[in-house]
Amino acid sequence: MANTNKAFGFRPVGKVGSNYDNEGLTQYKISNAYGTAIYQGDAVTLSGGYLAIATAGNPVVGVFQGCFYVDPTTGKPTWKNYYPGSVNITEGEIVADVLDDPSQLFIIQADEDIEKADIGKNADVIGTGGSTTTGVSSMELDSSTIADTAALNLKIVGLWNVPGNAFGDFAVVVVKINEHLYGSTGVKAVT
Repeated sequence: MANTNKAFGFRPVGKVGSNYDNEGLTQYKISNAYGTAIYQGDAVTLSGGYLAIATAGNPVVGVFQGCFYVDPTTGKPTWKNYYPGSVNITEGEIVADVLDDPSQLFIIQADEDIEKADIGKNADVIGTGGSTTTGVSSMELDSSTIADTAALNLKIVGLWNVPGNAFGDFAVVVVKINEHLYGSTGVKAVT
């Protein structure tokens, strides 16, 4: 059976060494009127001390889980699992929850083919969109970037072991952040 093409960004699944303690969730600020939407499951980084979407080649601080702010239109406290972009707050700050433990493992869908030989290699992320209905990211592992290179966002740990998931196009894999702001600056894959 072929894998389904249904991106969902990053989802936490445990930690290196099978340590299933609480995920490392820390609050960060999003700058007022930051123009880019951030969806639950997006890789994020820091820019000028504020949270920003991470793209290929950027060090990653963690994975966005949601945010809280006082809605400038309604004046009501608002929690969303995505930041809609360009929120011009008039009261308080935009506070985001981020899974930022460098040992955290995640599952993510590959955008194209991935093989058993890719385990242990590195890859970048691709995509910065998501659904405003569900708030879920469409970020994926960029299969075309899989290499031994240290300067790539992700380390491929293995295939997610669930029924219906297999190596090939759109496989869901377990990854660790390779270029983590609180961990290494990127580790070259062993070949």
